[in-house]
Amino acid sequence: MQGLKRKIVYASLFELIAIGLTTSLLMLGAGHEAGHAGVAAVASSTIAFIWNLMFNHAFEAWEARQPTRGRDWKRRALHAIGFEGGLVVMLVPLFAWWLNISLWEALLLDIGLLLFFMVYTYLFALAFDRVFGLPASAQG
Repeated sequence: MQGLKRKIVYASLFELIAIGLTTSLLMLGAGHEAGHAGVAAVASSTIAFIWNLMFNHAFEAWEARQPTRGRDWKRRALHAIGFEGGLVVMLVPLFAWWLNISLWEALLLDIGLLLFFMVYTYLFALAFDRVFGLPASAQG
């Protein structure tokens, strides 16, 4: 599977799982009620879905220009850091506003989510590539 179809399947699966995980983490880890946590999870996943499509398009364009093909742990780590770093910039203000917390508290909350999702992003991308194969940009 390649191209836009691959990106949409990747982002959709990633975000569906992420909504459940984020809602649970906000409820259990941060003490927010289910409805409030669920709305924050859906909003953050919507933003992340759009960012996912944009980021993966740019990442694969960059990757296609690299002399080394494949995805070693360094390239996978770069992918996870870039994706999650972009989300921090977008989600901290959203969490602060929606959960009625300070920007500092939202940053701390997002750092906790970021650490969790860095691992999730890395493992999800690894599993996705194993199931669906590497994108054309990473193939030799």
